[in-house]
Amino acid sequence: MNHWKLAPIALGIAALAAGCANHDEAATSDEAATEVSEEEIEQRAADSREAIQQFASTLQGELMAAMEEGGPTEAIQVCNEVAPEIAADISADTGWDVGRTSLKLRNPDNAPDEWERAVLEGFDAEVAAGTPADEIAPSHEVVQTDEGARFRFMAAIPTGGECLACHGAEVDSDIKHALERLYPEDEATGYEAGQVRGAFTITQEM
Repeated sequence: MNHWKLAPIALGIAALAAGCANHDEAATSDEAATEVSEEEIEQRAADSREAIQQFASTLQGELMAAMEEGGPTEAIQVCNEVAPEIAADISADTGWDVGRTSLKLRNPDNAPDEWERAVLEGFDAEVAAGTPADEIAPSHEVVQTDEGARFRFMAAIPTGGECLACHGAEVDSDIKHALERLYPEDEATGYEAGQVRGAFTITQEM
């Protein structure tokens, strides 16, 4: 399957807000694999990319407006309120579970499960091996659960230079206070440009 890349600016600003399968190749259980065609997997992957593009571009617009109006502290506030709403809207439109996750969480509600953690660790390993974060291809899998088959998709969120104001090793005191107020359990600092900040995630019922 073809590799893909989200617009670096869109993903970088989206990161200001935010394994098992090998890059855009499906990992399937034996039972699920017998029930799902390759064509369906490819279509679901394409649809997932489109939904993530929508998430990233919508969030980008909201954050850019907030940055222009009130700087990073305003963007943090907008991210806290608007990013979950965007994800909820896309979830409602598609019927999928749409969100974000990370190995270093800002919002504990976004904690990765076992598969998501493995994929995130795989993304980090690729960056360590020299692959630019914005060139990492997504990962997906098909799994069989008690409720039926699930298609799962993850796309890396690279850390752009503009992300470091809120996610870098040195955060200004006013930003730090805003983070402490909105995210008292925040772990999402200490990043460097070019690292993987986290990932967009999608789960589709099949």
